[in-house]
Amino acid sequence: MMKRLSPWNLGATLYMPATRTDIAEAILNVKVEGLRSLVICLEDAVSEEDVPSALSNLQVLLDILAKAKATDGSSHWPLVFIRPRDVEMGARLTQTMNLSPVDGLVLPKFTLASLPAWWEFIQHTHLCMMPTLETEEVFDVEQMRQLAVSLLDHPCHQRLIALRIGGNDLMNVVALRRPRHLTLYDGPMGYVIKMLVSVFATRGFALTAPVCEHIDDHDIMDKELALDMAHGLVGKTAIHPNQISKIEAALRVSDNDYADALRILNSSQAVFKSLGAMCEPATHRRWASAVLERAQVYGIISERENGGIVRVPLSQQS
Repeated sequence: MMKRLSPWNLGATLYMPATRTDIAEAILNVKVEGLRSLVICLEDAVSEEDVPSALSNLQVLLDILAKAKATDGSSHWPLVFIRPRDVEMGARLTQTMNLSPVDGLVLPKFTLASLPAWWEFIQHTHLCMMPTLETEEVFDVEQMRQLAVSLLDHPCHQRLIALRIGGNDLMNVVALRRPRHLTLYDGPMGYVIKMLVSVFATRGFALTAPVCEHIDDHDIMDKELALDMAHGLVGKTAIHPNQISKIEAALRVSDNDYADALRILNSSQAVFKSLGAMCEPATHRRWASAVLERAQVYGIISERENGGIVRVPLSQQS
C-alpha cells in the first residue's frame, strides 16, 4: 500500500486563504469533490492587515480538526498543509498551536540559506516539508545544484514530500505575467521547469507544477497539464475547485502506457517493440515504476474506438 505522504497523493493541491471559514467543511465533509491535498495559506493569499484574523481563524480550525481526528481519525482526509508567511511565523505556529491534525508545512521563498532556520524547529515536530522554489536563486542552475546536493545530505531529506515550483513568484522576479493565450512553458518558465527537473528529478526529488491562473480557459489548462506530465511533475497547484477534475484527469495513466510499463518491468528481453514503439527495460524501468505508482492512485483511462475515455479500475487490469 502506498504511504499517505507519497508525493503521488498530492494530486491537485488547492490553496485556501486562512481567512476562510469553510476550511473545516472542506476537510471533514468532502465539500470539494476529488480534493486530495490542500494548503491553508497565511502568505500571499492573506493581506498584512488580515493576518491577525487569519491566525485566529486558524486556531479555531485546528481545534476542530484535532477533536475530529481524536474521534474518527484522519486517514480519510485530504493531506493538510499550512503555508506560514515566513520562518518566524512558522516557528511561532509550532510553539503556540496544536498542529497534530496537520501533515506538514509549505515553506515559502525557500533557499539553501533559509534551510537551517526552518529545520531548527521542524525537526522537533512530526511535520513534513514542501519547500517552494520561487526566488531569484531559482534561475541559477549552479545554486539549484548546490541546493539539491545539500538537501540529499541533510537530515530533513526524509521529511521532504515534494518541492513546489512557484510560477507566479518566479515570473515576478523577471517582471512578467503569463500571457492569457500561452502556457507557462511558452515563456521563461519553460527553461526554469526543464532545468529544475534536470537538477532535482535526477536526484530523486519530486516536483509539483505551478498554478494555471487562467481559471476559465480549459484549453490552455489542458495543454499545460500535458506538458506538466511530459516533464514528470507529480501534481499541480490549484486555485479554484473547477481545476481539480482537470488535474486529476491529466494524472490518470493511459492503458497503453500501463501496458508498456508492465511489459517493461516483467520482460527478460533487452529491447522489444510494443504498440509501435521501442521499449528498453534498462532505460525505461524508472519511468515504468512511476507509471504504476500513478495508476495505483489515479487509475487508468482507455481510449475506445469512438474516441471516448473510460476509467478502468486497477482490479480489472492484468
